[in-house]
Amino acid sequence: MTAQRIALITGANQGIGYALVEGLAARWSPQDLVLLTGRDPARVTDATARAAAAATTVARVEGAQLDVTDTGAIARMAAELGERYGGIDVVVSNAIARMTPDLPQEEQADEFIDVANGATHAMLRSFGPTVRPGGRLIVVASSLGTLGNLDERLHPLLENASLEAVESLVESWRTAVHAGTAQDLGWPKWINVPSKVAQVAAVRAVARERRGTDLPDGTLVAAVCPGLVDTATSRPWFADFSRARTPAQAAAPLLDFILAEPIDPATYGELVRDGKVLPWHSGSPADPNVTPANR
Repeated sequence: MTAQRIALITGANQGIGYALVEGLAARWSPQDLVLLTGRDPARVTDATARAAAAATTVARVEGAQLDVTDTGAIARMAAELGERYGGIDVVVSNAIARMTPDLPQEEQADEFIDVANGATHAMLRSFGPTVRPGGRLIVVASSLGTLGNLDERLHPLLENASLEAVESLVESWRTAVHAGTAQDLGWPKWINVPSKVAQVAAVRAVARERRGTDLPDGTLVAAVCPGLVDTATSRPWFADFSRARTPAQAAAPLLDFILAEPIDPATYGELVRDGKVLPWHSGSPADPNVTPANR
């Protein structure tokens, strides 16, 4: 990587995103810059101040407002940062919309899909070209993101799909959710499952296009799974957090993987948890009457 390294993390006001900012700022050098982004300017300002003042912080931490549901804003920020710094070394697409079990899935689908999927697509498309040789383009996903978690009828739709095909499929699934026909078509009841699979499919699509140039340069494109983390987003869904990680505990192995040199080619374009690849075809469709863990 370059003498001055630049990182950008979305959804970084709290939870895993904030822990990634704090952890990366502790591992990098004073000349390096970690950009903490979020939708709410006041929360970005507060989180940035906390991260910059942390006892472990070494690198510079700066905040920037970014609404990841605004694809134009993502494109503009990528262009501005590319022009200002000549590229970015680490991009982590981490933002997630919160769901609650007290509301019907279809009432929460649009915001969840816009953040988890629309933003992932936009981050991959806009920031991919700004990643410097030897850099990292990472999407925080879930172990639910393997193809085996979907009905076999859906597998051909996502197997080797392009980013454009994944985007189109996400929109057709969204339409089916609102029409009440999604389950008849084979989609799971719980929207986080198709959303997570589509996230990983998007990463795989971009990785297929870039692999030939990225691997010789030591550039990594991958999805990562943090495991069960005790956050405000996961709290409503679980009764037992005895085995959950704190955000800082979850961020540590993610950073170990992101910053590892040299990269392991076997992890390129894959979903990785604790440094190990979760095979794309692993998993099995869940009981439609059971809420799956947002692992």
